[in-house]
Order: sequence, then C-alpha cells, then structure tokens
Amino acid sequence: MLNSTETLHMPVKTVVPHARVDQKMCDIVNLGIAVQAAFSTLCALEYLKSYNVAPELIERVLLHPEQRR
Repeated sequence: MLNSTETLHMPVKTVVPHARVDQKMCDIVNLGIAVQAAFSTLCALEYLKSYNVAPELIERVLLHPEQRR
C-alpha cells in the first residue's frame, strides 16, 4: 500500500519540440544558418538541399528563426 507521499505515475520526460538527435545533421544545419547569414537564403537552401535535409526542416530553420533553439 502507498503512503500519502507516494504516487503511481509514469516517469515524465521533458518534451523538446524538434529535438536534435543527430550531431552530424546538427552541424549541417548550423553551417546552413551561417551560410544564410554570410551569403543568402538561396545559398543556404541549396547547401541544405545538397545534404538531403528535409524540406520542412529547411523551411523552419531558414524562414522561422524564432523557432530555432
């Protein structure tokens, strides 16, 4: 039997939207952002596409910087 300070529940994981799980992809995306700052969005787009970065990820990082970490 549980005493009054114990509860039954599943462990809680912190939810991080769009969490980075791949260091190589993280590096590619960060360099794409740097390319955008140094040259242009089009250059960054082409760079990210050349590494097969998902279109929705490209859109988010290049067009919505407020959604970046």
